[in-house]
Amino acid sequence: MSLLPQSRWARRGLIALASAAVVAGVVAIPASAQGTIDKVKSEVTGADGKNYWVENNLTPEARQQSADGPKKEYALVWAGDENVADTAVADVRNLPGSLLDPVDKVRDALPGPDFLAVVDVTKGTPDYGKVVNTATVGPLVENEPHHMQYSWRKGDKIYAGGLFSAATYVFDVAALPEIKLSGISLPSQTLCGSVPDAYWVLKDGTAYGTYMGGPVAPGPCRYTNGEVRTGNGFAGSPGSVIRFDQEGRNLVEAPAATETPEDPTQCLNMPALGNPTCANPHGIQVREDLNTMVTSDYAEPRSIILDPVKNPSPYLRRPTVRTWDISDLNKPKVKSVQYLPTGPRSNGVDPLRNENRAVMETTVTNRPENKGAFAQTMQGGAIFYTPDITAENPEWKEVFDLGTSAPELGVGGENGGPSANGGWIQTSADDTTLYHATIGRKAGTLGPDDKGTAGGVIALDIEKLLASGNAPQCSIDTIEETTAGGAESDCPTIKGTVGINPDQTGAGPHWGALDNLERGDDGYYRHTDQPKRLATANYFVARTGLDGDHKLCMTDIAQDGSLSLDESFKDEDTGDTCVSFNRQHWPHGDFGNAKPHSMLFVAADEDIKD
Repeated sequence: MSLLPQSRWARRGLIALASAAVVAGVVAIPASAQGTIDKVKSEVTGADGKNYWVENNLTPEARQQSADGPKKEYALVWAGDENVADTAVADVRNLPGSLLDPVDKVRDALPGPDFLAVVDVTKGTPDYGKVVNTATVGPLVENEPHHMQYSWRKGDKIYAGGLFSAATYVFDVAALPEIKLSGISLPSQTLCGSVPDAYWVLKDGTAYGTYMGGPVAPGPCRYTNGEVRTGNGFAGSPGSVIRFDQEGRNLVEAPAATETPEDPTQCLNMPALGNPTCANPHGIQVREDLNTMVTSDYAEPRSIILDPVKNPSPYLRRPTVRTWDISDLNKPKVKSVQYLPTGPRSNGVDPLRNENRAVMETTVTNRPENKGAFAQTMQGGAIFYTPDITAENPEWKEVFDLGTSAPELGVGGENGGPSANGGWIQTSADDTTLYHATIGRKAGTLGPDDKGTAGGVIALDIEKLLASGNAPQCSIDTIEETTAGGAESDCPTIKGTVGINPDQTGAGPHWGALDNLERGDDGYYRHTDQPKRLATANYFVARTGLDGDHKLCMTDIAQDGSLSLDESFKDEDTGDTCVSFNRQHWPHGDFGNAKPHSMLFVAADEDIKD
C-alpha cells in the first residue's frame, strides 16, 4: 500500500510544497560531529545556460593519506536523498506540524541533495568503511540516482544517470577523493529518449547509454541518422541509445525500435503506438572487437517508476534482447530483436511469472575466443545464454533458474524463480564465472501462502558452457531442472552463494560491482582479471514498492570461487556489518536517510600503475 496520500494530486502538491520549502531556506543543518569539512565546488554550464555543480564535502579522513601510508581505494556510490516523494518512507502520514516546521522528522521528509558517496574500501586500514566525501550535485533534486557504467579503468570518466530527472552526469575522478564535474546532459539534449539507465565506456573514453523511456514529448522524433520513430512520450516507448563524449555532449542518438512493427501480443504500449515495440533498453554491454552491442529491454518505465500504481499489464514488462551493429560507433543500428523463450514454469495463467518476462540485464563474454552473452529476467527469475552475438539471429536458451539457488540464500526458497527480482549480472574478465545479485521475493507476492525467498549473490561456473562453443547443449526445459539445475553436462553449476539479509524475504541486493583493482607490493594498484571481492547495495526504486534497507555490503571471493560476507566492513556509526546509508549525519549535513543504487571500485590515477 502506498504510504503517501491517496490522491496523486495531493501527492504532487505535497512534493511541490516540500520543494518550495527547500527553496525558501528550510535546509539541513550540518552535523557538528563531522568536524571540519572541506568544501570544494566544481561547476559547468549546461545546455540551458544555467550552472550545474558537484560540491565535495571532504572529511578530515579524506585528507589524511600520508606519503608513507597505504594508497587508498574507494567505492563510489551513486545515491539519492530519501524524502516524502518515496512511497516507502515510513511514517509519512504522521509527520508533525507543517513542512515549514524545522523539526528533524519534517526535515528528513524534504528533498535534499543527491550525491556520489566516496567510501574508503582500503581493507585492513582504520578508515575501512568510512564515508570520507559526499559529492553533492545541484541544482537538480529528485534525480533518483540510478546506474553508472559496469566497471571502471584508469582514465575513464564516470557516467551516472538520474532516472527521474533524465539527466546524465559526467564525473572526473582522477584526483580522488575529490570529484569534479566534467559535464551534464539535460533532457533537451536527448529529445528522443528519457529515463536513462546504464552506461558502457568505450576504449576512446566516450560512452553509450541506454535511455529506457520514450521521447520527451509524444509524437514523431528524428534521430541522428535521420530516421523517424513515433513515441508515446516521456518514460513511455520507444527508448533509445545515446553516445556521449567526455563532457556529456550528445554525439549520437539512435533508435532502439525497428522500422517494422514488433510482436503486438508481446509488446503492449499505452497509449498504443501504430508500430508496437518492446524497445525499452535497460542493460547494455559492448564487444568492440566484435563490433557488437547487446541491450536488454526491461519495461515501459512510467507504469512502474513514476507512480506507485501497479503495472496495468504484464506485457509492459519486456521479453526481448537486441543486438546492434556498431562497426561505425557513430551509427549504431539494431541488427536483431530476439524474444526469449518461455520456460517450463510458464503455465499461461500469469505471464508476469514467465521465465522470459522483464529482461533487465545482459552481460557479454570477454575473451577473444568467446562470442557469447547472458541475459537475466527480473520477474522471470531465469538466466539465458546465446553462444554468438554476432549471428544474424542469435539463439537464446535458458541455462539457469533461480529456483536452484534460492534455498541456499536464506529463508523461503520454495518456488524460488518467479519474481526472484534478479538484477546485476556480470561475467568475470577471464570468462570462468558469472556473478548475479538477486533481491528475492517478498512473502505473499504469489498469494497468501507464498513464503517468499531471501536474496543475495550467486557465483556460477560457466567454463563448460563456454567451452561448448557454438553448440551448447544446456537447456532448462523440465520442472525438475528449475530446482535441481540443468541436466546437461555443460550447464552452469553453483560455485558459491552468499545470503544478504538471509532472514528476510525480498531484502537482498539489486546491484553490484567487481573489484578489478589489486594493490601490489609497491603499494600501487593495478587492474586484475581475478577479483577477490565484490560490492552490492540493497536498494531498487522505492516508488515501485520495492525498496531495501539501503546498505552497502562487501563480499569476499575465495580462490575456489566460494563467497562470504566481509564482516570486517562495518558501519562507522553503528559498528554493524555493511555500511548503512540510513543515517542522520552526512559530510554534507543532516539530511537523513539516502538510497544507494550503484557503485564502482576506483582509485586516484596517480595511485594506479598499469
